Amino acid sequence: MPTTPPGRLLGSGRRADVYALDEAWVLRREREGGGDAAGEGAVMEHVHTHGYPVPRVRPTGSCTDLVMERLSGPTMLQACLAGTLDPTEAGSILARLLRRLHTVPALRSTDPAVRVLHLDLHPENVILTPDGPRVIDWSNTEEGDPALDRAVSAVILAQAAVAGDHLSGPARTMLTALLADAPLTRPALTEALRRRSADPTMSRVEVELLGRAGELILSQGRTS
Repeated sequence: MPTTPPGRLLGSGRRADVYALDEAWVLRREREGGGDAAGEGAVMEHVHTHGYPVPRVRPTGSCTDLVMERLSGPTMLQACLAGTLDPTEAGSILARLLRRLHTVPALRSTDPAVRVLHLDLHPENVILTPDGPRVIDWSNTEEGDPALDRAVSAVILAQAAVAGDHLSGPARTMLTALLADAPLTRPALTEALRRRSADPTMSRVEVELLGRAGELILSQGRTS
């Protein structure tokens, strides 16, 4: 497993660190040897060829290292907290990004109902570049029912909305805007809650919020 930092550390997430390679490219390195960088890069290249806004990628042949285009701009969350993006508009942008993604045909499946899913599309995984929003962190990507993708995004926002901290208000507003775009199905919501509860990167406190998060989503009256 590679251990030598390839450049200046730009940021760290739950499972990976991002390093600057130069002014044009960054490297995201999975910690503890996890991930499937080659598979993730293939999906990003696939959606990019269909016009979806993702960073360009360069193949590395590594399971842990993904070289990507270096983007400039704040995350959607940073823009909301700075007051430069209204949370309602942020929720609407998330909904549009999901809807646009689900027009992209699957990379592997031949079933026309199966689509590329991001399964972690939330305000910290959208960079607001001068050319528009770009979606990052495709480490959870799968192919399947688009309803699950929408439900996962809703659950992530709902968890933040019921946490009772400075993010709760904006998250609740974003959730309302997201759900206004399209209703969720009960089976998709149930599966999204199950997946989040089984996610090993979730803390005990985050898992405990899932019950209230589900109740908040149901209270919006946008499930079928």
